[in-house]
Amino acid sequence: MSVPLDATRNHDLDRLRRQIAAMSGRPDRAAVEVSDPSDDVLPVPAPMADLLPRGGVTRGSVSAVAGARSALLAVIASVSGAGRQVGLVGMPQLNLGAVAELGGDLTRIATVPDPGADPVEVAGILLDGMDLVVLDLGGAQVPPSRTRVMMGRLRKQMSALMITGGSWPGAQLRLDTEIVTYRHLPGTDAADLAVARRGVGRIGGMTLRMTVTDRGHRRSVGDIDLLTSGFGPDRRVEMVASPLRPRLAVAN
Repeated sequence: MSVPLDATRNHDLDRLRRQIAAMSGRPDRAAVEVSDPSDDVLPVPAPMADLLPRGGVTRGSVSAVAGARSALLAVIASVSGAGRQVGLVGMPQLNLGAVAELGGDLTRIATVPDPGADPVEVAGILLDGMDLVVLDLGGAQVPPSRTRVMMGRLRKQMSALMITGGSWPGAQLRLDTEIVTYRHLPGTDAADLAVARRGVGRIGGMTLRMTVTDRGHRRSVGDIDLLTSGFGPDRRVEMVASPLRPRLAVAN
């Protein structure tokens, strides 16, 4: 006897809801409760906080993320490392090892690497029990009617949603990150691989340029260094403001 596809799908969604409830430790209610008004902003690394309008990821908002994944990994690490819950949808290739190196707590990260035909619905379920949900759309464009429904859930649950790999109309912020240069170790000028001797040393980090744009087309631009230290399980990555280039704020 075959099981209808809708029944199988509903069973999987119910199982996901139970897993989220168990992870939150509060199976009878949503995981997100905001008693302190300052908790309506999720933490990010300090160099990124300088560029974001409220110094972090605002609950009840949608942010679109594009470019180098390092910034996204840093946000996931910062939020989970601060004791909040993070859900990842449709991101089987995401480097969780890098999240740990950036100080993230992997026990507070739920992953749904294959969300099926409707990743937006899966993300919507995760919003009920996570502080931050990161959704890879796989190139899809979400219609405005769908995004409005999700925004209602976001505001109700006081979660935050970050979108990558697709189009989400009405996102409050857009974060674009590009790699400016890699850093070479050892060397007196560790910021330039071009002067490194071939076959000597290793990559010791990189410099990122991040551009944050709000819906009013106001932009903040800054350079951020990722610096590595240690080896193997002791390897750590630190994110600091780059001393090489000034931060810019541009209003259009």
